[in-house]
Amino acid sequence: MSDTKTKLDITPLADRVIVKPLEPKEVKKGGIIIPDTAKEKPQEGEIVAVGKGRTTEDGKLIPMEVKVGDKVLYGKYSGTEIKINDEDYLIMKEEDILAITK
Repeated sequence: MSDTKTKLDITPLADRVIVKPLEPKEVKKGGIIIPDTAKEKPQEGEIVAVGKGRTTEDGKLIPMEVKVGDKVLYGKYSGTEIKINDEDYLIMKEEDILAITK
């Protein structure tokens, strides 16, 4: 469990996390450059803040499995896009995270 207040001065509630999407590694094949508007959204990011965890109906706290600094994979359309200090982030529930990468 991580009670985190990052440099963002924002703490997600319950089982939500804030993810900084990682820029995809740009691969050009055959000299074709794909414009930014046609590129797919990144599906990998780094956790920058986590909530305390999910509370069950009987009041028990289920701690988060992810922590600040974890690199994660998430669904293509997961989360809500937010902008803080001119930086793009996603806020999503922990259940939207598919895996932790190494």
